Parts: sequence; structure tokens; C-alpha cells
Amino acid sequence: MYEGDRSRQWPSVSAVNGDVHPFEHSIATEVVDRVTTDEAEITLERASRDPNALEIVHRSPSAADEPRAPSPLRRSVPEDRDPVARVWQELALWASPRMQEVRDVITEAAVVDVTVLITGETGTGKELVARAVHYLGGRRDGPFVKVNCAAVARELLESELFGHERGAFTGAHQLKIGKFETANHGTIFLDEIGDLHPALQAKLLHVLEDGQFSRVGGRSNIKVDVRIVAASNQDLERAVATGEFREDLFYRLNVIRVAVPPLRKRPEEIPLLANYFVERYARLFQRGQFTLPPETMHRLTRHSFPGNVRELENMVKRMIVLRDPDLTRTHFPGLTANGDDQRAVKRAPMPATSLKHISRKAAQAAERDVILKALEETHWNRRRAAKLLNISYRSILYKIKDAGLNGKRGGPERP
Repeated sequence: MYEGDRSRQWPSVSAVNGDVHPFEHSIATEVVDRVTTDEAEITLERASRDPNALEIVHRSPSAADEPRAPSPLRRSVPEDRDPVARVWQELALWASPRMQEVRDVITEAAVVDVTVLITGETGTGKELVARAVHYLGGRRDGPFVKVNCAAVARELLESELFGHERGAFTGAHQLKIGKFETANHGTIFLDEIGDLHPALQAKLLHVLEDGQFSRVGGRSNIKVDVRIVAASNQDLERAVATGEFREDLFYRLNVIRVAVPPLRKRPEEIPLLANYFVERYARLFQRGQFTLPPETMHRLTRHSFPGNVRELENMVKRMIVLRDPDLTRTHFPGLTANGDDQRAVKRAPMPATSLKHISRKAAQAAERDVILKALEETHWNRRRAAKLLNISYRSILYKIKDAGLNGKRGGPERP
């Protein structure tokens, strides 16, 4: 197991085979177990109608003991591998120089118990980074708990994170253990942290400071030992400047920053990822020796993949399910027949005509005029202008720079 030794030998790409995700494995097992349960219920139902049916079963124990052919569904789901080994396998697909740098940062940061902030576009693999930080560090034997801060309603997220006492609110009929308690001695992954409500940002800040919190409706503090890994596809620095995200919380989270580049910035990894997904899902969907021809791989490498790795994964799934390695039946948005990206081919200078773009430009122009007027009224005293506009001093500094007003007034700038 890696413990900071940079001489670790990475597995070759050819050794990276398709593995079934534990989530998919659990679903498949649940389906098989449910089928088995249904069969038992059908047997009991027949026995209730025909008393001899159950008697026949008891008379023939040898038939029941005969080995049954394994279910095709069970055969299609391999045994779960060691999660640490799986993380190494998936990190081995990062062949581009930029992702190798990301991998080095992860392996160094994983062994030190500090908070990690992961940034990048949707679908780039931020959760894989979070799992790598967990499973390559000292907390690998503890739980890994994921919470999507954007997927839970604000009113329920506090209870989801910190739990609640019985009777804390209407409908709280029993005590609920929150995700932080569940992740004790492990890692909690807060995805889409930029969508966290300001009130919960303050509570999270206290957890980061002293590891203590109270359940909703609780009177005593609970202390936990949890490593926090957060991720966001937003520009958190901008959110801090505009007052949407707490500055002190940002600096608490931003101890180690891992910026995951989009897939279009690392096209050399597309063939490796595509083959990895083919092996995994061909086995899961029982499609035998499904392979991608060179022409298809060429088209994939020329695609910009705005949905990043997740888009590539879903595209491979469709090709396998439809038995369409040549992309004749699979919808491939944005590609011409020769593999060129239509978004790049059709993109040409033209006036902005979308209502969203026009509205944004108009709002920016109006905001610039208001800021300029406030600065002129206060003789360019930025603190007074910020107070006049009812915004923070840091926000007006950002807006002045964003509006290009830094050089509008001659002479030294007044604070």
C-alpha cells in the first residue's frame, strides 16, 4: 500500500480491466435476491391452494439439493475488488501530463489529514479524486460518506448532515443520525459545496474548527473525527467576492486544492477511458467481446465532450446496449460524419442574439453605471461607496475590477 513512496509502480494500462461499480453490484444482487424471494412467495401461494404441493417439496429433498445453474445475472457481476486496488486502477488511466500532476498531488495529500477542495467542471471525475484521497490515506478502513449539497432541499440538508433529535420538528418521530456521525473516523465528501446555504456554511465552519456540532433540536455537542473533502463546479473565489460564500469557510476548505481539467484538455486519455468502459459494461450487460473499431475511436477523440468523462461513459453504455460499435444507431450530438465537432465547425463570429446573453450584458452595463455614480458621489472613496451600495468592501473592489473602472480616475486611489 502506498504511504508516500513516489517510487510506486503504476499498473500498466493493459492491466486495467472493466470492473463493476459497487453500486451496480449491489443493485444486481438486490434484483437476484428479490427474484429468489418472489419464487418462495409463489411456492407458498401454490401450497395454500394445493396442500399436496408443499408435501411434494418435502418428499423430494434431493431435488432441492441438486446444484442449480448459476443465474446469468450473478455470473455477469464479478466479485467486488479491494477499493484501494480499484482506485489505483482508475488513476492509472490518467495518462496526460496534467492529470499525472493531479495524481501526484492526491497521493501526497492523502497521507496527511487535511481538508481538500476539488474543483472542476461537472463530470470530470471529482468523486474519484475524493475516493482516492480517502482510500490512499490513513482513514481507508473508515467509512466514506458522500453528500450532494445541491440534491437535498435546504430545509432538510441540516438534518441530513447533522441529524436531529426526536421531536425536533413536525415529523421527527425518532432520532436521526446525520452524515457527519456516520462518517466518524472516516471521510465525508461534500459535493457541490458552493450550493450550501449560508446558515449551514456557518455550522460547517464550526465543525472544521473544533470537530463539534449539535443535532437539530439537540442541547449537547457531539464530537466527531472526520476528514472533510469538498468539491464544486463553481468559481468559489467569485462567490466569496460577491458574498455568496463565506470567506473564512473557503480558506478553511482550501488547504489542498485539486483542480481537475476537463476531458477536452486531455484528449489522449479518451481511448484509455473508452476501452475501460467497454470492458466494464460489456461484461455487465453480457455483450461478449464488444470492441470499438478504429474509426469510432477516431470520432470519439475528436469530440469536445462538454459532459466530460460522464458523457463518454454514457455514450459507451448506449453503444454496447444497442450493439452499435460503428455509431450508426447511437445518437452522437455535435459530430459530423467524419468526426468533426459541429460546435467548432459552426462556431463563427456573430452578434449575441440570445435573450440570456442580452440580459446579462444589460445587467452588467447597468451595474457599472451605478457603481461609477456611487464612486463619483463619494469622490472615489471605495469604502463609502460600498456602504452607499449596501455591499461589502471586498465586493466593490471585485466589481470595480470586473467593470474595468480601475483606471477611470486619475491620481492615487483613495481607500
